[in-house]
Amino acid sequence: MSSQTRISNAYKTAHRVVFNDDSKFVIFSDVHRGDNSFADDFANNRNIYYHALKHYYTEGFTYCEVGDGDELWENIEFKSILEAHKNVFNLMKLFYAEGRLHRLLGNHDMVYRNQSYVEKNLFSYFDKVDNEDKPLFPGITFTEGLILEHETSKQEIFMLHGHQADWMNYRGWKFNRFMVRALWRQLQIFGIGDPTSPAKNYKELIKVERRTKKWITDNKNIFTITGHTHRPRFPEPGDIAFFNDGSCVHPRSITGLEIENGTISLIKWQISTFEDGSLRVIRVLLEGPQKIIDYKTE
Repeated sequence: MSSQTRISNAYKTAHRVVFNDDSKFVIFSDVHRGDNSFADDFANNRNIYYHALKHYYTEGFTYCEVGDGDELWENIEFKSILEAHKNVFNLMKLFYAEGRLHRLLGNHDMVYRNQSYVEKNLFSYFDKVDNEDKPLFPGITFTEGLILEHETSKQEIFMLHGHQADWMNYRGWKFNRFMVRALWRQLQIFGIGDPTSPAKNYKELIKVERRTKKWITDNKNIFTITGHTHRPRFPEPGDIAFFNDGSCVHPRSITGLEIENGTISLIKWQISTFEDGSLRVIRVLLEGPQKIIDYKTE
């Protein structure tokens, strides 16, 4: 099966959501929530991420997590991730309870393709304080794709993680997971990155982007948002409509995309130092806002 077929399958099986110009979405991917150990790349940015997500919850955004939310290559059990970042999951529970959470499959959380695993680990959790099971994300399902369809223009915004364009991280994900657990996790403490990851291998990154752009152009330049490579992309209208939200494991910052008032923006959240010596988490606009309709093709 080719990368083009895998992306097409993600599109055909995608969950569909109708939206309009009053809808608000925030899109993050590659959060890589871990167990708060030395190998947990998310741990350095968890306060930034929590602050940003709380802002979006308060402001009425729907949260779209475009794959690799949980780091289930380095970590064998989900419960270790839940215990390490309980405040984050409690916040995500609020989104989910109000129908404002969509989660997609990525290569690092491909195990969520197994619904029995999801039911066992994500539907509920054991609360050690109250000594009883409590709901977490009851009934949640994961898909490879998500399509937002505008209720009047019928323009589609297609989201997928992006590993569909990467054979080794799609078909060979179990082998890569084994290598991460057996070798790369231990070497990570010395600053040696996994060469199979397009986020750390420029040649692989270019290949993934080229294959994804080919699918987009072959499908009438459909508006497409991915993650996977960790490299933010924000094209101009008229270019190939290939967006990437970046990741939540950049050094000292996280990046994402916002959809609001019929526009899309690339944003960054970071800790900034003020003149009085205080540190604050701030939002920085990197690109946009750009009207979504400007990317529509007939």
